[in-house]
Amino acid sequence: MFHRPAIAFTKLQAEALGLPQIYIETSGIKDKELEDLRNALEIALRKYEVDAIVTGALLSDYQRMNINLIAEELDLRVFSPLWRKDQAEYMLEVVRMGIRFIITSISAYGLEPTFLGRIIEESDVHEIVRRARKYGFNPAFEGGEAETLVLDAPLFRHYRLVVRKGRIVKLGEYTWRYVIEDIGLEEK
Repeated sequence: MFHRPAIAFTKLQAEALGLPQIYIETSGIKDKELEDLRNALEIALRKYEVDAIVTGALLSDYQRMNINLIAEELDLRVFSPLWRKDQAEYMLEVVRMGIRFIITSISAYGLEPTFLGRIIEESDVHEIVRRARKYGFNPAFEGGEAETLVLDAPLFRHYRLVVRKGRIVKLGEYTWRYVIEDIGLEEK
């Protein structure tokens, strides 16, 4: 249910966004992770008086259903503006809107490690979509085929993330990870 590779760098993203972050560790065990999500949302309710959640859910019924159930129990509204959006079009829109991201892990046949650690451009998205059609994976990585890290976006107020050093590690036949060794914030 939760993003794992490069998760520690979300603290930098929160700073770039100028927003506070609630950081809760989870075992990732099914159902236990939902209790952890509930705990994080309860903290947000108390500390920041939130009244709604915005999700990035595209296709996962499991994610959307569970977030909606917990939110309903906590009397929170849920907005999922990307729900069921065309996956290829979504990826193109992300790049066209000025969101700069890298791929930090790959777990799919047909995705080459050459995509790891570099800023994904529109031409890369076209290639990812082509490969997704050929090899049968989700081009927006909704099935865990890859994980990403946003380095810059229009909502990042004063800073962007800059990866200064990283390396590619092979973990399995079709599993690769971009290990970030040095990352920081840079003024825009």
